[in-house]
Amino acid sequence: MDWLMVLCVIVFSYVIGSFPSAYVAGRLNGINIFDLGSGNMGATNVLRTLGWRWGLAVLLADLGKGILAVFVCARLTDPAVLSATSASVISAVAVVVGHNWSLFASLLTGTIRGGKGAATAAGTWLILMPIQFLFIPVIVMLITVHRTRYMSLGVLLSVITAVVLIGVLVLLNQLETVYLVYYLVGAMIFYRFRDNIKRLLAGNERRIGERVQI
Repeated sequence: MDWLMVLCVIVFSYVIGSFPSAYVAGRLNGINIFDLGSGNMGATNVLRTLGWRWGLAVLLADLGKGILAVFVCARLTDPAVLSATSASVISAVAVVVGHNWSLFASLLTGTIRGGKGAATAAGTWLILMPIQFLFIPVIVMLITVHRTRYMSLGVLLSVITAVVLIGVLVLLNQLETVYLVYYLVGAMIFYRFRDNIKRLLAGNERRIGERVQI
């Protein structure tokens, strides 16, 4: 493995992930997204503060970051020094790190800021996984959100489903062992959702449809 190539993949993916789409959407509407709602740089907070159109735009942008980083790294790395699979998994982790601890958002606000990584991780999942397993976590999330209206619970259960699925597929030799590195993405999402987990346990988590007053 060429560690210079690995470093290039990490830096490129981190920079892509750092693009602060929710922060930009807020500034275009004259607000600082970090000061409203959950204070999170993500599509759900934008949905609550600016409505579904801006929420959808940020969701697509954050999905796109994950897709772009993994797609580019898988195709531009030299397979003689770093396999496409290894580049993809490393890129997936790095792009989520970039979203969660965004260089650009931190420079713009003067403090380390970022999102929670769910949408960007979903973008990486769309590229990484075989198509027959692609939508299983998505279905789990949609059913959970439909029945409970808790987006955070839907995300957390979909992450659990994804990491269990990866572990099973690795054990069955359907995926390469390097896919286990993707567990870092699950760990980061759970870490960033720690306050949501506390609110879910306390019964005061916000539900989908509850707007935040600007």
